[in-house]
Amino acid sequence: MPKNVIAGSYDLLSRIDLDELMKKDEPPLDFPDTLEGFEYAFNEKGQLRHIKTGEPFVFNYREDLHRWNQKRYEALGEIITKYVYELLEKDCNLKKISIPVDATETEPKSFIYMSEDALTNPQKLMVLIHGSGVVRAGQWARRLIINEDLDSGTQIPFIKRAVDENGSPEEHAIYVWDHFIAQSAAENVFFVAHSYGGLAFVELMIQREADVKNKVTAVALTDSVHNVWHQEAGKTIREWMRENCCNWVSSSEPLDTSVESMLPDCPRVSAGTDRHELTSWKSFPSIFKFFTEASEAKTSSLKPAVTRRSHRLKHEEL
Repeated sequence: MPKNVIAGSYDLLSRIDLDELMKKDEPPLDFPDTLEGFEYAFNEKGQLRHIKTGEPFVFNYREDLHRWNQKRYEALGEIITKYVYELLEKDCNLKKISIPVDATETEPKSFIYMSEDALTNPQKLMVLIHGSGVVRAGQWARRLIINEDLDSGTQIPFIKRAVDENGSPEEHAIYVWDHFIAQSAAENVFFVAHSYGGLAFVELMIQREADVKNKVTAVALTDSVHNVWHQEAGKTIREWMRENCCNWVSSSEPLDTSVESMLPDCPRVSAGTDRHELTSWKSFPSIFKFFTEASEAKTSSLKPAVTRRSHRLKHEEL
């Protein structure tokens, strides 16, 4: 008889949904809808860490409640997906494109992300395709994002590298010069180049020296990181820069105070601030004064012989 009772009990258990048993003692499946609500955030290394403890994500938040822990993990995963979408748009400057492009309102839709020049850039196009499962656009593996970091789990490093290799700042400056600036009707062209932009301008001079000298009146550099030695700028370029360029550098000295330079190129003066990112703004009035003086000097240098001859003729006539 006891055997029959045991068998009967086993038969009863076999017909009960185990999920229903697990649900009895677990808390409600009511989870936050933000990272802050979960008390997690990505640190400067792209690692998901607890806001208060600094610890990595803990899957077994409640012991013996595997189903509840799994649902919590999935809820966090959905927030991570939205977070990655924001990074694709804000950090990578990608656009969200709905597909099919001709879908009606009632048809199911999906989407892709693409760069502004994806269809117009004649040089390169890189396509990233993720796997199946819970991963979404911009992700390689959600588990890696949560347990490792954004670099290993998302496609963002690939996207940024592709953008970087799509043309250096130096190549960009030369392209813009050839296709736009060189074609302009302006007799006086002025450059303001900040930080790495100064290096890009020097490279432009190296590649288009005669054209730049002919068209550019003055160049204002602000905390430029150029180096005429490393960039192998020739003597004639260095001489032109001494006459037509000025570098407003970060310094605690008053605005326009001369600052000693180890490089034989353009004069260096204080931007009136020791903050690199403020050098352009703080030197704003001095830069336009510099441009005005350069323009006036260029204009007067084109007329002196004519003016003297004109005055001599009038004197002889008298």
